[in-house]
Order: sequence, then C-alpha cells, then structure tokens
Amino acid sequence: MACSSGTSPVGTAQPPPQLPVASPSAEAMKPVLFEIFGEMWKVQARLGQGGSASVYRVSSVSTGRASSAAVKEFQADAQGGDYGYLKERAVLEEIQGHKNIVTLYGVFTHHNPLGIATRCLLLELLDVSVSELLVRASNQGHSMWLIQHCARDVLEALCFLHREGYVHADLKPRNILWSSDDECFKLIDFGLSFKEGHQDVKYIQTDGYRAPEAELQNSLAQAGLEGDSGCTTAVDMWSLGIILLEMFSGIKLKETVKSQEWKDNSAAIVDHIFSSNSAVYPAIPVYHLRDLIKSMLHNNPSRRSTAEAALINPFFSIPFAPHIEDLVLLPTPVLRLLNVIDDCHLHNDDEYEEIIEDMREECQKYGSVISLLIPKENPGKGQVFVEYANAGDSKEAQRLLTGRTFDGKFVVATFYPLSAYKRGYLYQTVQFTTDGECSPDPPL
Repeated sequence: MACSSGTSPVGTAQPPPQLPVASPSAEAMKPVLFEIFGEMWKVQARLGQGGSASVYRVSSVSTGRASSAAVKEFQADAQGGDYGYLKERAVLEEIQGHKNIVTLYGVFTHHNPLGIATRCLLLELLDVSVSELLVRASNQGHSMWLIQHCARDVLEALCFLHREGYVHADLKPRNILWSSDDECFKLIDFGLSFKEGHQDVKYIQTDGYRAPEAELQNSLAQAGLEGDSGCTTAVDMWSLGIILLEMFSGIKLKETVKSQEWKDNSAAIVDHIFSSNSAVYPAIPVYHLRDLIKSMLHNNPSRRSTAEAALINPFFSIPFAPHIEDLVLLPTPVLRLLNVIDDCHLHNDDEYEEIIEDMREECQKYGSVISLLIPKENPGKGQVFVEYANAGDSKEAQRLLTGRTFDGKFVVATFYPLSAYKRGYLYQTVQFTTDGECSPDPPL
C-alpha cells in the first residue's frame, strides 16, 4: 500500500453515494487519467477509500521518465465546502521537510466528465503499512530490529510534529508506511490533526488506538456535552504504545483494550503479554521495550512519556540485526539472491564472469539494473546483489525470482538496504540448514 494520497484521474466520475463501491457501475466509473500540472498521469490502482476521500497510485505517462505518486481525492461536498481538503493541506504544508512524514508534492483540482470538481493532494508514494506487516506476522510478533526501526522513526516524526504544536490524532498501523526509497517509516493521513489547545475535531483517533481521555471526550460529544479541555500530544503516545505492543505480540489488541481488565490494570496485562513472548527474545531488550511501552500507556496523560523522552530509552541503544523475514517484507531498490551460486564457481575467473553476465541478463528482464555484485569472499560470499533503478523493479524481480530453481537449488530473494550496499557493507553469508531453511544473518 502506498502513502495516504488519493486522486481522481481525469476522465472518470466518482460513483454516486447511493451505489456500493464494489458494484460494476462503480468500477466502470473509476478514474483512468489525471491531468496534473500539465502532465497526464495514469491511475494504476485504488489504494484505499474512506468516508471523505479515496487514494490512488498513479504514474506519469506524459514523459519518458518513470515516476509514480499517490493522489488523495476528496469527495465533492454537497454544500460546496472543502473543509477536509483544506485542513489536511494546511497541516501538510506547515510540517513538510521531515524524513519521517509523507511528502506533499502539490495540490490540484480534478474535473470529471460530469463537470464535478474535486480537490486533490499529490503525495509521495509509499509502500507496505505496519497494518500489512502485522497481518504477515502470523501472530508471531516481529523482530526486535523491526520494532526498534519503526518505533524510532515514528518517535522522530512525533518529536517534530509535537514541537510544531500539532497532535496527529489518528496514529494507527494503517497510517505508518514504509518508504522503499528512504528506507524508513513515515506518518500519513493528517485529516484529524489539530494544533494543541485548538482542537477543532470532536471525534479523534480510531477504536483500539484511542487514549482514555479521547474516549471520554468522544463519549461526552455523543451526549452533547463539552469536556473541560481538548486532548494533547499525549494521545499520540498512547496510540504508539498500543502499536508497539501489537508488533511485539503479533496480535491485534482492539478487544483487549476495551476490556474491564485492561481498564483496571493495563500494566499487568502488558507484563503478561511480555512474559508469554519473552522466551524467543533476549532478556535485556525485552525488559527495556516493556518499560518503553508501559511509559506510553499511563491512563493519566500527564504521566505519559513524551516522544523526546522515549527516544532516550535504553532500548534504542541496543544494536539489532534484521531477520531474513524483515528483508523480505521491506522493499528497497536492491535485491539479494541467496542459494544460487556454489563456491566452486567463484574462483574460476571464466566461470565467474559468465555467471555475472548470466545473472545480469536474467535480472534485466524485470527492470533496469544499475549494478550487480557477487562477492568472492565473505562477507557476502556467493550472494548476488542486484541494484535496480527503483524499488518497483526490485519488487517485481523478487516476486518472480522467489522459488525459482537454478541448478536444482531454490532461490531465496530478499531485499537489501541500499544505504548498506552503497557503503560496501555486506552481511555474512547466510547458512542453509538441511531442511532448506535459512539461519539469520549475524548482527550488523
């Protein structure tokens, strides 16, 4: 999934509100093209749809260069208002420039064939969301490397956002996405965001990630009552605490946080979750991660950790190595092929050069290859590193090469950090067990 941006391409109308989205007529009316800043962009897929906006992946068809983006198209307001669009645009324009916040490229108005004008944001295209990562975790939880990476990136974003006086107000796994180009997680969807002390949205956050004070405020609003004051940046920290707990446990906690047991003693439940899963993790990192999460989940918002304080937790001083599963899940422009080449072929110069050419020819079938490396010695001995022009090409190659056989051996295709590849930092050779499974790479 890509960044929270949706767009209505030039030449297609939005389905009438009374029609179900999945109906044939709705599909027929899906946008096909957009004209954005004088260039034509083709809609490749709808990435998501909410109550007030749709998000599309688009690619430029006006020039020779390959470029992709995301468009967030806001539904036309029957009363002629553009509140949602104006609000999110204003927030994004004020907080641009941070590496862990989605980039806004521009704004435009789309006119569909029925003459209806819709407001759109042109946004950076992002990749897999934490929500998708949780689904793929299969109730086993993620590695410490991935949890630390995500936690640090989100806290860096929140530090910046909170210093600017903003509350995100809808932090959840679906709104944290991986950037394959920048190799980091980024925050998206600022439709509920507000300046602290000037809350202009009655109902904030999503079930399962809603802080106790936001829950109370929402209940009062439903009863037509006003609370004493608006919510603060502390609501974002609560949401992140729940997200990290889900990443550690591998299970969704929506029903757990609704229970009376949680309300009575959430700390005990956190302790229980950690004691149930700690056997597969080193003790010291588990201890620090548990304390980090508990610091974010105090019922009293004034006792909750700030983003700045959370970043100096000892958990972030511990170096972790990515598991092979992490390198499969998080795309980058570099592909790493394992279990392909026998050592005996590496020390015969003629055979080695022939392998290089064969691998380049094969890999170029899936996209533009910038460089290719097959180390003859450790680290990385016998692994094939292929740098593509973009992550889209490497993802296609990974999809088509995984499970292929070369010389009777099953290929394992993972991604590899571009920054490490550029620095010449290669992991040690992955060892294969007798049942064909890979052992994890050693620590960085």
